[in-house]
Amino acid sequence: MHRIFLHSLSLICLLVFGQSATVIGQTAMRLADCVQYALDNHPQVQIAKLQIADADCQIKENTAIGLPQISAGIDYQYFIKRPGIPASVFQFGSSGPGADSLDDVRIVFSSKHSLSPSITLQQLLFSNSYLTGLKAARHYRQFVQLQQAVTQKTLRDQVTDAYLPALLIAENLLILDKNIANLEKLLQETQATNQAGFAEQLDVDRLQLALSSLRTERENLARQRDIVVNILKMAMGMPVKQELSLSDDLGALMAQYADADLTAGLNYMNRPEYVALLKGRELRLLQADLYRKPWMPTVAGFVQYQPGWQGGFAEGNKWFFIPSAIAGISVQIPIWDGGANAARHERAIIAAQAIDAQQQLLENAFDLEIETARKQYLNASERVGSQQQNLELAQRIYNTTQTKYKAGVGSSFELVSAEQQLYAAQQALMNAQFDLLTAKVTIRKALGATK
Repeated sequence: MHRIFLHSLSLICLLVFGQSATVIGQTAMRLADCVQYALDNHPQVQIAKLQIADADCQIKENTAIGLPQISAGIDYQYFIKRPGIPASVFQFGSSGPGADSLDDVRIVFSSKHSLSPSITLQQLLFSNSYLTGLKAARHYRQFVQLQQAVTQKTLRDQVTDAYLPALLIAENLLILDKNIANLEKLLQETQATNQAGFAEQLDVDRLQLALSSLRTERENLARQRDIVVNILKMAMGMPVKQELSLSDDLGALMAQYADADLTAGLNYMNRPEYVALLKGRELRLLQADLYRKPWMPTVAGFVQYQPGWQGGFAEGNKWFFIPSAIAGISVQIPIWDGGANAARHERAIIAAQAIDAQQQLLENAFDLEIETARKQYLNASERVGSQQQNLELAQRIYNTTQTKYKAGVGSSFELVSAEQQLYAAQQALMNAQFDLLTAKVTIRKALGATK
């Protein structure tokens, strides 16, 4: 039991702290209910959904770059000092009496005020980075969707791993309550027999000590149950203050997972984390392809219309309308960037190769996981059969000892010892069944089962 309790506490390191605002009225929940609650309410699921929405926005953002871009603007200029030249420069060879006066006259080339509104239409005609970016955005959307599946699987596994120890403690509490009730009844009978003078006080004391030990153990186990159930709530994203009781039992779950296949082949593509890793590799290769063609040109067209007015308030408020319109094509071809693109391409290739190594590690981990789970299943299955026989034997010993004690031919020491052996056998069988159920669940998880 101590081992199961520590296993439950270790789940804290795997959980993300957070509570869901959604509260359900029903507190008695089966394992499937707890899993569904986590998939509906856990903050990690909400974050995964937001990432998908963000990926959709990225697709729209990247697509918009290739659509027509329309912009408008307006410029106003006031010339504090207008550019100009003396008028005398146009009087070549002049020697008349008015020639000297021309040096004081300036010919200016602009008005004091200039107002220039404009409207521009731009259209990207061709860009390799744009086309690759569109493809990468779609792949990224698929990647985050696969990440959502990984998140759902992780939550499902965490809730299952937290539910089973809590259920085991609840089952042990039921066994303890039954043994305490039986011992209380036997103690009452022994006290009555002692008052009648047919039993020793030592027998009463031994039974009281055994009963006190069981009650103390039950209180400790109940506190452990509260801690483990709180861990389960945290795995589900449920507020810790909300009441929760477990309505499943080991027998029902054993039947639910009875179809664990020990011979089924492992298909890596059934594991969402594996598929997500492959999608990440595709993204790296897209990045490498982008940097592999730095010489690809970028072609854009534009049309601009610019009406303009020039004039001045000091010049009789007369304004001159000077419109202009222009259309053109811009072509940009990278020639030499100092080797930056070659380095980026090499880095993208290295990142893809690193993912290849991660893929091998992941495949080995999956193989080890399924093989270990199958061996644990075989061991636990043998232990369940053995512990079932031990329990039947301990039950017969206890029944015989109790009959002898009530008949006055057995001692209370033998009865207490038989009762402790019976409880130990019950716990051993419960732990073996828990290990068998855990192995079945692990096999299904390793095979990529979604439920």
